[in-house]
Parts: sequence; structure tokens; C-alpha cells
Amino acid sequence: CLVLFFSGLDTITGMYGETLEIPCNIGAIKEEDVLITKWKYVKGLAGDLLVKQKSQNVVDSATDEYKGRVSMGANSNLLLSEARLSDQRTFTCMVVASQDIREYPVNVAIYKMPAALEISEKAEELEIGKLTKLGKCVAADANPAANITWLKNNKPLVADEKGISIQASVMVDPVTGLSTTTSSLEYAAEKEDTDAQFTCSTQHTEGAALVSSPVTFTITYSPENIVLQVISQGPLVEGDNVTMKCIADGNPPPTSFNFHLMETMVRVDDSDTYTITNVSRDATGEYKCSLIDNPSLEASVDVKVNYLDINLSPSGSIVKSAGSALNLSLQIDASGKSKVSWTKDNVKLDKEPIFRKLTYSDSGRYECQVTMEQLSRKASFELLVEGAPVIRQLSKQRGEDGQHKVLICEAEGFPKPAVSWSINGTSPVESPFINGKITHKITVVPSANLTVSCTVTNKFGMDTRAINVSSCKYKCSGKNNYSDQTKLVVGIVVGLLIATMIVGLAYWVYMKKSKQGSWKTGEKENGSSEEEKKLEEKVEENSQKAEV
Repeated sequence: CLVLFFSGLDTITGMYGETLEIPCNIGAIKEEDVLITKWKYVKGLAGDLLVKQKSQNVVDSATDEYKGRVSMGANSNLLLSEARLSDQRTFTCMVVASQDIREYPVNVAIYKMPAALEISEKAEELEIGKLTKLGKCVAADANPAANITWLKNNKPLVADEKGISIQASVMVDPVTGLSTTTSSLEYAAEKEDTDAQFTCSTQHTEGAALVSSPVTFTITYSPENIVLQVISQGPLVEGDNVTMKCIADGNPPPTSFNFHLMETMVRVDDSDTYTITNVSRDATGEYKCSLIDNPSLEASVDVKVNYLDINLSPSGSIVKSAGSALNLSLQIDASGKSKVSWTKDNVKLDKEPIFRKLTYSDSGRYECQVTMEQLSRKASFELLVEGAPVIRQLSKQRGEDGQHKVLICEAEGFPKPAVSWSINGTSPVESPFINGKITHKITVVPSANLTVSCTVTNKFGMDTRAINVSSCKYKCSGKNNYSDQTKLVVGIVVGLLIATMIVGLAYWVYMKKSKQGSWKTGEKENGSSEEEKKLEEKVEENSQKAEV
């Protein structure tokens, strides 16, 4: 008596186009006890595939689509090559033993990964806020049908029917039965999407995720901000060229603008700059630029043209008389705070010169420099102080050898005074004529006491001064000459002392007698005060009569 057993239904999976191995028996009956092994399938009509009796070869009874595709492997397993979707059915392995018959049904599922994903029908550009078809992603020839996910910077996009819209469809190949999934993405871009990477992906049941190559898009948007710049190497000054540049943040950026120049508007096409040449101080003011297609979007900038003008009065060559005054006037017209400095003959002065009473030393070239930031202006005048000459000092010195005397005449005046002496001297020396001053020296050897005069003259007048010069009675030199001079000085001093003592003694006697007489008569002493004063003046006069 044979007993028929059925095992539970198992399901195995295979990959499309590959060889599928379907297990049989799984060790429930020992191989030596098996008499017959038979593979068959059920899908609609039943069909036999393979039969193997003990100690005999396998008999292939397959027909139609399985002819040439089936074989028996180890453990009586069914080998099915070139797996197809039509192979998704139940295959049964029947095992006949001496005491029983067992059947092992196995359900087969066939899977196929989709082909590589690619984004096609890409948009040329995306406009901010406008829902635009970004592209299409296709997962072809898959089983089961693939589910496609769109990603931006590796983050999934979820349809919200506002800024993101995703439409998917599945087509089944009537021959192969494989499914092709198509997904289209409509997307409203944002400004932050510049350089964003968009991809599509699918995760299959039996394999790793597939991801398309990333794509980027040009994001276009209307300008929202505009800036006006002044291009300059530094602060603007009169005579400079000033270039204004208008910058807007749209994409693509605008290339044509309106420039508002004070009261004038200038349209500039295919350029974002405008240049004003040779600007003047009148160009100071507010400037604007705006979009041609959106005049309300504008930018402005204040332009300042720096200037510096000076007027020095008097200027040029100035001739003034000594002792007179000279009034200076420096007028400054500047766009900012300025700084003034003065020089005389290229030597810096501590302050502005003031001429209340001109002297010859005031003659020279005066220059003022006015600076304001990088601007600098200069003005100058040449001052010449002239007048009649004046002798400031006439002096004498003893020569080093004691045999001659040096006369020195110091004078001022302009033009240069001519110097003359009333006697002929030797070794004349004249100093350089500087600041209206001149010094003239001569050497004389007087044989007697005499008076020498120095005379200075120019076209405005003359001046004369005299000096007494004593003679040199002893013609000697060196040590002896010095001794004689010493004796002479000592004699004079002793004589003066003796004369002073005699006068003092006479004065004492006189006062004594005067007092006696007044006591006798009872008169006051005030009557002798005038006589006392005259006597004192006489003594003083005698003491001042010494001469070198």
C-alpha cells in the first residue's frame, strides 16, 4: 500500500536571465530508497519536465518554452536556465519510494534590477518661484516595477503640489513582461538652488540602490537688490575722471542701466559702467542708477569732488622801504580743512610772517604751501627791502703786533652801500653783503692823534660817523713794546689819583670854612648846595678825561 505525502509550499527567488536551481526532496527520503523522481509544473495545464528511474538516465519530456532549458542536478534538484517572468509558477518534485509517494511543490518568483537611471529631458534653466519641468527619470525593464525617488543634495523631495510636483507611470513590456517606470519632476526653484545637485534613485527588493548621475541647473531670477559704486583710486579732485558702476543681483545679471547724473538721465546698453571725464566741483552731488525694465529699483551714491584754491596778496616781486609795513593776505577756498606752512629762502618758518616794520633782513623769497588731503597749492612773493644806508657801529681794535690799529665800520642799507674812509688804510677787508648788512675793515698806523670818519652811500642817501684814533708814539714790537704801553697806562692812572686827592682836600677845607661862617651868622647851610654840586661835577669830569 502506497501512502501519498505533500510538503508545505516554499517560495524561492531567481534573477531574470540567470539559471535557477529548484530543490527537491530535501532529504526526507534516502536516495537509495528512491525509485522514481519526476519534475512537473502547474500553471493552467500541467506539464511534465523530467523523469528519472532508479539506475536509469533522466528522460527530458519538456515541451514548448521549457524545451532545452531544464536539467536535473545533484539531489534531484531542477536546474532552470535563462529564467523568465513566465517561470513564475509552481514546480513540483514527485518522489516515489517502495512504501510511499511524496510531492514537494515550490513556488518561483523572478526579479530583475532596472537598467541604470538617467535624468533626461532636462530643463535649460529654472526660474525662481515658477513651477518648471526639471526632467524625467526612467527605471527600465524591472520586476517588480521600480519606485523612483527624486533627491536634491541627497535629500528626498516630497510632492506638495506647490513647489514640487512628481508624476509617475509604469509601462509593461508585452513580450518580456518587464516594467518600465517613468517619473517626471516639476520644481519651483529658490535662489539657494544655485549649484544644487538633483538626482533620482530607486531601491530594488533584491539589490543595492541605484542613483542617477547628478545634474545642476541655471537658476534665473529677477534683480532684487542694486548697488551703485564709485570707482576711484582715491578721493576725487577737480580734473579727475570718475567711473560709476551699477551692480544688480539678478541671474542673469542685467547689462543695461539708466544713470541719473544730477538733472540728466543717460541710458547705457550692454555695460554696467558710466564715466564722467574732467570733473569739476560743480559735479558734487547725488548720483543714481536704475534698471531699464524696473525703474523703481534704484541705487544712489553721494559724489564729492575736492578742490583747493588760494590767493596770496601781494605776490610776485615786492619792493618796500625799510621801516615801512607790509600787509599779507592769504585767502583759501577749499572743500575741507586745510593746513598752511611757510618758508623763507627754502627754510621752514614757525608761523606766518608779519611785517609791521620792515628791516633789511626781511628781504627774501617767501612761499606758502596749503594742503588738503592729497591736494596741494603754492604761492610766493619776492620781498626786497631798500633804503638809505645807516652806520650801526664804528669801532677800533689794537693790532696784534701793537704797531697798528684796525678800524671797523658796520652799516646797513640797500642797494649795497659803498664804504669810504677819510684816511688811506691798508689791508681792506669787506664782508659778504647779507640781509642788507656789510662790514668794512681797514688797518692804519697813526703817527699822531686824529679823527677818522667812515662814510656809506647808495642811491637813497648817505651816512657818516667819526672816531678818535690816538697815535702810536713808540715804534717797538714784542715784549718791550708791551712794557712801554704798561708804563704809560700806569702813569695816567697815578696822575688821575693824585688830582682826585688834591680836589678832595680843597673841598674839605672849603666846607670847613663855610660851616664856621654860618655858625657865626646863624645862616642855614642850604646856601652852599649849588657850589657843592659844581665841585662834584668838576671832579667827575677830570676822572673821565683818560683816552686810549
